[in-house]
Amino acid sequence: MADQDSPPARAPRGFAAMDRQRQREIASQGGKAAHRSGRAHQFTAQEARAARAISHASRRAAQQNASGERRAQPDSDVDAVKQEETAES
Repeated sequence: MADQDSPPARAPRGFAAMDRQRQREIASQGGKAAHRSGRAHQFTAQEARAARAISHASRRAAQQNASGERRAQPDSDVDAVKQEETAES
């Protein structure tokens, strides 16, 4: 009886209805156009390290929050990147 209460499933439309290969082709064209026009961002090694450290720190924090743990000291990866950025300035 619960099936009658839920709305009917909708078929995917537009981009979602395309096969994965066609989606990849379209996305690739957009990326190439952005690079040709100079609007695409090229990460430096330092920017990539900083982004990775922030991503890993947020993932660890989410996992710890889910398990109820608390971390007493700040994340060393993020601190190391911040110190490196400060030293280069």
